[in-house]
This record gives sequence, C-alpha cells and structure tokens, in this order.
Amino acid sequence: MAKISAVGRTVFWIYTAIILVNVVVLALSARVNIFQEFYFVADKFPLAMSIITLIISVFMLFLDVGLDNAFTAHAAFEIGMLSLLSILWLALNAFSSSRWKHIPMNCFAIPSDYPETRTWCMDVQALQAFVWINWTLLFIAALTLIRYSVTQHQAGQKHIWTTPLSRFAVHAERGHRRTSTVDYPFGSMSPAPEMTQAQQAQATEDFLRFSR
Repeated sequence: MAKISAVGRTVFWIYTAIILVNVVVLALSARVNIFQEFYFVADKFPLAMSIITLIISVFMLFLDVGLDNAFTAHAAFEIGMLSLLSILWLALNAFSSSRWKHIPMNCFAIPSDYPETRTWCMDVQALQAFVWINWTLLFIAALTLIRYSVTQHQAGQKHIWTTPLSRFAVHAERGHRRTSTVDYPFGSMSPAPEMTQAQQAQATEDFLRFSR
C-alpha cells in the first residue's frame, strides 16, 4: 500500500470523528424511538440517516485504506458525498427540530413519578444537540476539502483531482529554464534562449567585430 500523505491522515481523522458522532446519534435515536415505539417520523430520520452515514463513511474509509487508487478517495467524490450528506442532514434536522421544540427544555420539570419520561426527554435533548454537531462536522469537512482542493489546483497541482487525497503529494514546481544573456551593441543586455557553446562563441565574436 502506498504511503499515506499528511492530508490523507487528516481526512482519516475527519471520517473517524464522523463515525463516532454518528454512533452516538444512532444510539440516542434508537433509545428515543424505542420509547415512542417508532411512532414519530421526525424521530426516525436521525436513526435512518445515522445508519446511512455510517455505512457510507466506513465503506469509503475501508476502500481508501485497501486500495491505492480508490475512486471514492478522490477529492471530487469526497467533496460531493460530504456536501450531499450535509444537505440531507440540514433538511432533516430542521424537520425533526420542529417537533422537538415542543419538548420541555428542562427535563427535570417532568415529575419524578415519571422517570422513564424524564430519561426520554434527556435523550431527545442530547439527540438534538448531536444531530446538529454532526451536520456542522460534515459541513466544515466539505468546505475544508473544497478550499484545500481549489487552492492546490490554483497552485498548479492539477493532480489533486486525479489522485486519492490519502496519497496526494505536492509536486515541486519545475524551475525556470536556464537562460543566457547576449551582449548587444551599446551595452544592452537581453535574455536569450539557452545557447550552445558554439552559438555563444559566435555571438561574442560578432560583438567584438562590431565594437572594433
């Protein structure tokens, strides 16, 4: 397997964070739905989206580690996938939050005679926080990859789009071609294309002949 680049390690950490946050969302949404017997659609969205996000993230991560040139690890694909997930999470979070706003912010206001309801309330509050944390993470990751890829492209690193980010390495810029200068009459100096020794000798001889 090819060596993992610095940006590749950063991408791996990003996906690790996404996976961990979605595991928390999955656990909390499962508890909330079990209590409500999977009745409310707004509660089902985080459960379904966390499963989808986990499958996609783990799949992409395994392909990237196992294959040296996985198409799922290319910048364009990762940017597209992260952007799509962030848009879906934003839309569904807005829908679910519209229902959750009716749940008391202070769960301890629920009488202690209903411990299960109080626990459910705290689970919903935690779930609401984590779904927005998840969206923020996906959104920032997409923006960061877009900015990094565009910056590298503008710097002449066009292979940013054809190389997996985990294997991407910045190529050193080619140096300018060596140019030589030719002495012209009246002391002017003008750059000329690279010359052979014979051409340089002839140019010098012509100049000396002219200056006599």
